[in-house]
Amino acid sequence: MNVKIDTKEKFSVVSPQDSNITVNMAAELEDVLLKFQTQSIPHLIINMQAVKAMDNEVSQMLANLQQSFYEKNLSCIVCCLNADVENKLEELELLEFMNVTPTESEAWDIMHMEEVERELLDDENF
Repeated sequence: MNVKIDTKEKFSVVSPQDSNITVNMAAELEDVLLKFQTQSIPHLIINMQAVKAMDNEVSQMLANLQQSFYEKNLSCIVCCLNADVENKLEELELLEFMNVTPTESEAWDIMHMEEVERELLDDENF
């Protein structure tokens, strides 16, 4: 699986470069993405701009992966979905459970808002 990784100050952007992500690629992609949960910069944006199609199992894996980030109080945002991929997520009734933005810039904004929210919640716990 071919991915591009761009590490920023507070998050990383992972961009799959394959136009079709098949079930055979799902485990490899999941391994790449899960590793961010244990890195010093664990927050993640998944830019899906190059992806034109993906198998149902990959769609489910992305939804589950995103949930696992949020359960660990980490951000994970998917952005730049192709219309066909977005429609597939909608058909599978996964889109409503996912944090998806139309552009990477909007994903950055959500990432920063979630960071502020975590800081505020941490302050309330003291």
